[in-house]
Amino acid sequence: MAKSLLIFPYNGNGIEAVDCLGESYQLVGFVDDTPEKQGTGVSGYPVFSRAALAEFPDSAVLAVPGSPTSYRTRRTVVEGLRISEDRFARVIHPSARVSPMAVLGRNVLIMAGVVITSNAVIGSHVCVLPNTVIHHDAAIGDWSLVGSNVTITGHVRVGENCYVGSGCSIINGVQVGGGALLGLDSTVIRDVPAGAKVVGSPGRQIG
Repeated sequence: MAKSLLIFPYNGNGIEAVDCLGESYQLVGFVDDTPEKQGTGVSGYPVFSRAALAEFPDSAVLAVPGSPTSYRTRRTVVEGLRISEDRFARVIHPSARVSPMAVLGRNVLIMAGVVITSNAVIGSHVCVLPNTVIHHDAAIGDWSLVGSNVTITGHVRVGENCYVGSGCSIINGVQVGGGALLGLDSTVIRDVPAGAKVVGSPGRQIG
């Protein structure tokens, strides 16, 4: 039987998550703090205030805030919901391929066409957008966002609260420090310091 689900917030990631639910979850609606967004959202689903978290206490929650400009605040925003870790959902699109040897945390969204191989580790509060491949022995830290069409090769470590832009390729063994941002289509061939911004092919640090 499908479990009821609330998605927070009513943003791009949240709307895309609706297509990922399959038969595991039944969407009750969205939760958003912006009064102008509250009412009726995509496909007629309601957009509630945070009061819905208490109104539907048996509903799981998928919290997917964040963008290239706000990703570093994701932890603060999600923890501000003040719900139990056990309540967070794990949503995997039916077309994604996740190895039974892989490890996934809580509040994880895996979109269409994603491949997670072998013993990869995906932390909690992580979003992985469509058609990304995460290879053996790779690890994605908690609170990170991974864009679409990204290739993360073996033994790569992406730290907590990072943003990996769509189209990035990260070669074997690279370490990406916490809070780093990798720009669109970057090719990352060397370690990235914590908090750094890297762009280009090969990737170079800016700012």
